[in-house]
Amino acid sequence: MKTKHNKKRNTAFLYETLIVELTKYILQEDEKGKGLISNIIKGHFKSGTQLRRQLNLYNELLEAEDLDERHCERLIFEAKLTNSYLNEKQIFKEQSALIKRINSELSKDVFRNFVPNYKDLATISQIFNIELPIKHRILLEKNLVEKLAKTKTQNSDMIPIDNIVYKTFVAKFNEQYDNKLIAEQKSLLSFYISSFADNGVQLKMFLEKEINRLKTKLIESVNLSEISQDKQMLSNTKLVVEKLNDLRNKEIDESLIQTVLKIQDLVKEVES
Repeated sequence: MKTKHNKKRNTAFLYETLIVELTKYILQEDEKGKGLISNIIKGHFKSGTQLRRQLNLYNELLEAEDLDERHCERLIFEAKLTNSYLNEKQIFKEQSALIKRINSELSKDVFRNFVPNYKDLATISQIFNIELPIKHRILLEKNLVEKLAKTKTQNSDMIPIDNIVYKTFVAKFNEQYDNKLIAEQKSLLSFYISSFADNGVQLKMFLEKEINRLKTKLIESVNLSEISQDKQMLSNTKLVVEKLNDLRNKEIDESLIQTVLKIQDLVKEVES
């Protein structure tokens, strides 16, 4: 059963496509365009707006992991309930104002940007839409529950490995890196040293999310005066963003892990 999804009325899609557009201007070194899109994002998704509140609900679902089916169902239920408390008319009004700015100040082509997680955004949008047939929403929720619980299932199906080998890896890891690495780096290395247990499935999933997080943080950092006013730092930041884009197509090996570790350090430094 299919229903037409209006992506222009999908709050999370509007945000993600603007992030994609912002990335383009950063890589093109278009300061005027970068500033314009940054102002649009900050203005329409600032704290207190209905768009920001709804975007947070999308992110709660998109970022969920390691949940069993019962907790996935509860999470979706709570997200739907919270969304029902939002001001629907105000959301429509804020979306309309944002769409108008995109059309008049940017381009209609912004809505054609490729957003990697578009399918998930569309699913959540339709689950939130109480005007859709109940059966359709239930089927979508079932699919989303299966997706959210996937990590949990994969963890339980992991191939047993030699405990002595695994403990040796962990001991070496703790000895070399404990108290020296930030949480994200420890997580990355933990997944890396145990990747042979599940064919690298968990590592790949972690890397996908982590690369997206690092990319977003770096794109946001160009608005900092310390970076935007320093041509060398600005140029280097853009190169790192390009590097992250390239990593998606590379085989996961020690070299790639080391690169991500270095970028994690860079992002931590920028944040502090």
